Amino acid sequence: MLKYWTAGGVFDPAGLQSEIKSLEDKTCESGFWNNREKAEETMGKLKVLRGKYEPWKELKDDLEEVKELYTLALEESDESLEGEILSQVEKIEKRFPELKLLELLGDELDDSNAFLMIHSGAGGTEACDWVSMLYRMYQRWTECRGFNLQILDLQEAEGGIKSVTCQINGQYVHGYLKGESGIHRLVRISPFDSSSRRHTSFASVYVTPVIEEDIEVDIRPEDIRVDTYRAQGAGGQHVNKTDSAVRITHLETRIVVQCQNERSQHKNRANAMKVLKSRLYEHYKAERNKEQQSNLQEKKDISWGNQIRSYVFQPYTMVKDHRTKHEAGNIQSMMDGNIDSFIESYLHWKWSGRS
Repeated sequence: MLKYWTAGGVFDPAGLQSEIKSLEDKTCESGFWNNREKAEETMGKLKVLRGKYEPWKELKDDLEEVKELYTLALEESDESLEGEILSQVEKIEKRFPELKLLELLGDELDDSNAFLMIHSGAGGTEACDWVSMLYRMYQRWTECRGFNLQILDLQEAEGGIKSVTCQINGQYVHGYLKGESGIHRLVRISPFDSSSRRHTSFASVYVTPVIEEDIEVDIRPEDIRVDTYRAQGAGGQHVNKTDSAVRITHLETRIVVQCQNERSQHKNRANAMKVLKSRLYEHYKAERNKEQQSNLQEKKDISWGNQIRSYVFQPYTMVKDHRTKHEAGNIQSMMDGNIDSFIESYLHWKWSGRS
C-alpha cells in the first residue's frame, strides 16, 4: 500500500482508486462468476482495497468541511464556530496517524486474527511470573483496542504461568503483533528473593496468523503424533477428571502445540490443529524466503543474548527494543498495555529495511 504515497509523504488516492475501478469493471464482465474461485479472489482484493481507500476519502472529505467552516467563520467574523472547528481538527489529527500506520500493514495475512503464545524461559519461578506479566500486558492492549481474546491453553506453575496460548480476534491483529515475536528480558528486584537481589528472567513470545480454510497447509495424519492427557490448573473438576487436553507434535519440524481450555477433547484437538496449521505456515514461509526466523521455529534458547526487548525495573526504569532502538521510560504504562509506540516503531523499521 505504500505505493500510494508520494515522495513528499502525501497520500495520493488516484492510483488506489484506479485499481478499485479496474476490479469493479471485472466484476461486471460477462461470465465473471463462471470461475467461482477466481471471482471470490477478486472480490476479496476489492474488499481490501476499498477498506484502504474509503477511510482516507472520508478523512479528506471531513478536512474539506473544516476548511469550508473555517472560511465561513472568517468571512462572517463568527467566533462562536471556533470550538466546533477545533474539535473537528483534533479528531482529524488523531485519525491521520492511525490511518498512516495501517499503510504499513501490507504483508500477507497482516489483516488476520492471531495466535499469541508465551513460554517461560531461564529464570525459574521468576520466569513464570514474567509470563504472567506479559500475558496481562497483551490482555490490556487487547481490551484497549476492543479486540477479543480467547485462551486456548494455559499451563500454571509456581509463581505464575509456565505457558499460555490464546487467540486474539480483531482487524489487523497479526499485523500489529507480529513484531512481538522473540525473546523478552526482564530485569528487576525479585519479589521472591528474601535478600532483595536483582534477577534477570526470560520469556518467549510467538505470534502467528490464524489461517483460514482457503489457505492450504498440508498436514497428513502420518506426519503428526497426537497425545491426550488430563488438563492441569484452571478449568473446573470436569476438566481435570478426563483426558480432554490434547498435545500435537509435528514429526518433521518438531513443532509442538497443545490445548486444554475446552472440556471437550474434540474441541481441544480442533483448536490445536488450528494453532499447528498457523505455526507450520510461518515455518514454511520462512523456508521459502530463506530467512532464519528461528524465533518462530523455537531454535533459539530463551536466555541471554537472544532478546529482542528488555524491560528494566531496577536500578532504573526503561523498556528498549534492541532491533529498532526505540525506548520508553514509563515502564508501568507499558505493562498496562500501552505498547503502540513499540508496534509502530517496529513497522517503520521493517519497511525502512525493504527500501
